[in-house]
Amino acid sequence: MKRSKLRRIAGSGLVMAAVGALLTGGAIEASAAASGTVKTAGDPLNVRRAPTASATAVKTVANGATVTIDCQINGASVTGTYGTSTLWDYVPALGGYISDTYVFTNSDTRIAPDCGVGSGSGQCADACAGEAQYRGSDSHFLVYDTNSDGYSAVVAYWLKGGAGPFYVWNSGGEGTKVDKAVSVPHGTWLFYKVCVANYTTAKPDLKSCSDGITDYAA
Repeated sequence: MKRSKLRRIAGSGLVMAAVGALLTGGAIEASAAASGTVKTAGDPLNVRRAPTASATAVKTVANGATVTIDCQINGASVTGTYGTSTLWDYVPALGGYISDTYVFTNSDTRIAPDCGVGSGSGQCADACAGEAQYRGSDSHFLVYDTNSDGYSAVVAYWLKGGAGPFYVWNSGGEGTKVDKAVSVPHGTWLFYKVCVANYTTAKPDLKSCSDGITDYAA
């Protein structure tokens, strides 16, 4: 008999709470990581750099594998083994996200905190080139350009208290990656978006920006 899995999809209130914490200097407490089991029809499951099926697949994970979920986030809608959901699970050991619709957790609620605890990543909206990850352990942005769309990939970010925007560019073209250290005080929050734009030393005209991501410098 097929095992069922109830789900609760988090609303925008969680995102707004995270942004509020950034702007007021507050912190969001994270609970311990949780575990789940990958359940597909038998094929390996793609691990994505960002929480959408259109993001780059960084690797695969086998059906039946046990994974440790660091955090969860709402992304693109996916229909999988356990129905349709926008919930994605971030698995640090795999270096990316897997759709929660393919993970059995034996729970009818979210089992991990919102992503934004030092390991967030995102992709620009629409069919554009930008993907990026913030690595909170040493405060680095990794910015990827994944296709030839005529624009440079760029991260726009703001620091605790609202200072910014500051920018991290990848103007190297399709298939390149920039790994850049940014100055974020340990123990504080930042807020960022993944976009594309024409490279400039002035304020850029940002296009196709992702939803905002709140993250934490460990």
